[in-house]
Amino acid sequence: MRRTRQAFDEQIDLLQRRLLEMGTFVEAMLEKAGRALQEHDVNLAREVIAADDTADDMDIQIEQQCMRLLALQQPMSKDLRTIGTVMKVIADVERVGDYSVDIAKTAIELAQTEYFKPLVDIPRMVGIVREMLRRALEALVRRDLVLVSEVVAQDDEVDRLWYRLKDELELAMQENLAVIPQAVALMLVARYLERVADHTVNIAERVAYMETGRLEVLATSHRADYEPESKPEEGEDSPMA
Repeated sequence: MRRTRQAFDEQIDLLQRRLLEMGTFVEAMLEKAGRALQEHDVNLAREVIAADDTADDMDIQIEQQCMRLLALQQPMSKDLRTIGTVMKVIADVERVGDYSVDIAKTAIELAQTEYFKPLVDIPRMVGIVREMLRRALEALVRRDLVLVSEVVAQDDEVDRLWYRLKDELELAMQENLAVIPQAVALMLVARYLERVADHTVNIAERVAYMETGRLEVLATSHRADYEPESKPEEGEDSPMA
């Protein structure tokens, strides 16, 4: 029995390592997409788009491994929650890859366009959501609820940046019709990053469920009564995009 349990634990460890590999790969896609947008780098953007097939393959392979464990080992209680959590998490990680591709496509679309204001908040959002993804996956492997709380707190920061940037871009479009196509594209990128943060919070919430057995909504932004905590004061000179 002990030998059987050890073999099962090794398979769970392998499953988590493969999930971390997928998360690291997708985080790199997100970093490259953000850099391609900032640096007008079409070749880097195309690398991100091409990488999506690899991310999808990782998703399928991990899901198949989960299904084999469920069918052959018939896990109970916490082991079952662990496998179920991994199956949920890979779906969120795969969506982060999809949004990275969307950002890369926007980078190609805007590659020949000079930005009407320097990109500041979008690179900041990229950095935050990348850190959120790393922490959420680390929380899963370490069973660390402190890291879960840190991820949830960072989601509020991303939301504040999203609302501020949305307001600024809307104002820019009202003041100068010529910037509308670029502003709309940048607003979509910011929205993609806000959604990446939401998917990362999903991961954190599943980790909390895996450890406690309770599936709870932890992030403010996931509640129906959410209101942005603050918006820039009228006339405030803050960085665009």
